[in-house]
Amino acid sequence: MSALGGPAQTAGFQPPTGMGIAVSIILIIVALALAFFLIQMAGLLALVGIVIGGVLIGFGVHFVPVGGAPAAMGQAPGIATGVAMLAAGAGLAGLFGGAWAAPLGFPLALAGGAIGGGLLMAITCTMVNVIYIFGMGIPSASGKVDKDPITGDTFPEFKSQGTEGHGLPFISWVGGVIGGALGGLGGTLIYLELLEVYQAQVLVSASIAVSLAGVFAIGMFLMNAVLAAYNITGTIEGPHDPKFKRFPRAIIASATASAVAGIFAIALFEVLMVFIESNLMGAL
Repeated sequence: MSALGGPAQTAGFQPPTGMGIAVSIILIIVALALAFFLIQMAGLLALVGIVIGGVLIGFGVHFVPVGGAPAAMGQAPGIATGVAMLAAGAGLAGLFGGAWAAPLGFPLALAGGAIGGGLLMAITCTMVNVIYIFGMGIPSASGKVDKDPITGDTFPEFKSQGTEGHGLPFISWVGGVIGGALGGLGGTLIYLELLEVYQAQVLVSASIAVSLAGVFAIGMFLMNAVLAAYNITGTIEGPHDPKFKRFPRAIIASATASAVAGIFAIALFEVLMVFIESNLMGAL
């Protein structure tokens, strides 16, 4: 039992509660209904895209190898930073890439977002291993598995006593790239859906639509990254880590939070448009 009276936290699979799933479904349905009420099918489809984007972010964060402070001292595998900070870095890089490619069309923008996030994580993971191996003399060794699922390299003979492993095994590198790509893809999808809704208003300039969509997309990305960080609770090596099995809870939480935040972004904008239109009519 935990200090709050709930079940003790474990590294393995922790299924969502029935009550949590029911509340999440109700909130998502209400948000979708509100989106349809505000701007008909365009709003409904936009909110569905936002929810999918949030789910991609929450799921992708679980791939990213995060070691926190222990990794900085060579006592745990992963990158020496927090889950939310690392995920946000990858996601924002992908979001910038996707936003840059937005004028080229929806598919290219999504591809640009995924490539941007994946590329940032590939460079980060590579440089982390360069520092570990050549700067600190630390070999890559996982503390969760005895053999790399991809290369077949074994770890026990390289792992130092008193540590949870160290460095960045190849499976963690691959997980980081996948997580960055999913995060960049999800963040870009949220941005594009909001941008399409905002640009449909004739009273809004292109620069204002881009700015508002970017602000809300970044906010939703950080929100989903933090939710995933709470689900992971500390460090994670990548897809081979037992904590990876917790992702179903993060998916439900991300879907619900994205639906609520998405309808807020859409509704707030619609209210603003009504206010502007009423003032213009009054002036005329």
